[in-house]
Amino acid sequence: MRISPILSVLSAAFLAQAAIAEEAVKPADESLEGKLSLELNAAQSGEGGCMLTFVVINGHDADIARAVYETVLFDKAGQVDRLTLFDFGQLPAKRPRVRQFSVSGTPCDGLGQILVNGAHACEAAALDEGACEAGLEVTSRTEIEVLG
Repeated sequence: MRISPILSVLSAAFLAQAAIAEEAVKPADESLEGKLSLELNAAQSGEGGCMLTFVVINGHDADIARAVYETVLFDKAGQVDRLTLFDFGQLPAKRPRVRQFSVSGTPCDGLGQILVNGAHACEAAALDEGACEAGLEVTSRTEIEVLG
């Protein structure tokens, strides 16, 4: 059976895109060992407010059953807009997860910073008590700065 040249090119392009997508959310092996990475990956304004998209990677050797963070949202002028809880749910070991949170009544261009104030809840039976806070690395790919 012979594969057409067009199908070969399309297959190669699909495989290349899949590899790029996998690399984009792949943990940086040793750099995340024993840490938790929380990246604000996107912020999109909609009718009701701002949709925040996070990529979270649990670099620990065990699953986190539940991680809830107290976060403080600051406007562009540096004033506190609100204090809220973001429930990231279950975070399997060494695997990326994407979580979205809707911030009602505030457009994304009105947010200047997000402060991860600390872990409100961290359920991880096989890990130390501070597993959700110790070694927490926060980053942003948006204009909204994330602090931790």
